[in-house]
Amino acid sequence: MTAPFTFAQAAASYVEHGGEARFISRLIAIFGASDVATVTPMAVHRAAFDLYPEASNATRNRQVITPARAVLYHAHDLGWRTPVRIRLLRAPPTRRALPANRRWMERFLERCDADGLFHLAGCVLFMNMTAARVSEAVALEGQSVDLVRRTAVLVRTKTDVDSLRWLPDPLIERIRALDPRPGERVFRYTSRYSVNERIKAVCARAGLPYKSSHVVGRHAFATNALNAGVNVRVAMEAGGWRSPALFLGTYVHTVDAGRMVMDRLNAIAFSDQL
Repeated sequence: MTAPFTFAQAAASYVEHGGEARFISRLIAIFGASDVATVTPMAVHRAAFDLYPEASNATRNRQVITPARAVLYHAHDLGWRTPVRIRLLRAPPTRRALPANRRWMERFLERCDADGLFHLAGCVLFMNMTAARVSEAVALEGQSVDLVRRTAVLVRTKTDVDSLRWLPDPLIERIRALDPRPGERVFRYTSRYSVNERIKAVCARAGLPYKSSHVVGRHAFATNALNAGVNVRVAMEAGGWRSPALFLGTYVHTVDAGRMVMDRLNAIAFSDQL
């Protein structure tokens, strides 16, 4: 008789196959030695409240229910357990943060330059134009940047697979001015918290609404890519997203959607008359 597979084994396989590892360790601390076939929806819900007694249901869903469900689905795909359906906890819809638009970015970069914060300007522009997470931008070292090929390799913090990103002209100029060197961090920061603290301070001096590194980076990249006419699949692959539902439901924000559709319809109608 085959020995049962543990939750820890299923979680390791899930991450190995490209799943996000960010919240998995705390789940392994609770379910790690358990037969993955015996983990029930009730047990997962109980773990959500045990791990985050003071948190909102939205946090419990994001950090416990969703990753646990992904591991158990993966275990089913491997043939290690029967299918399982785990409902999300009821939570009010969250207010979606508006990404940084072009005018916001211009004013932010101007303020950084006036204050001599060239590394911060480069870091924020890097996140904005590559969809890099702040932890990935902070960890970027000189040997991972190729200014001739116009690429940068992100050492992924949420998966074990590194990611290649292409660098637009304005970003190339910023990074070249920082003189990136092997073994040294390109943007000099060592903590994501330091980056967000500096962003907040610059926003205050520039009279701008504060936008976190995530909103300035991944949210803005997704929105800008789709508004520029890039199709969803290409935008997802360029920014390192795997889930279309997450990408479209969380990261993409339309800008003047009605006007854009009107302009396209007008263009079609005009071409039909020629």
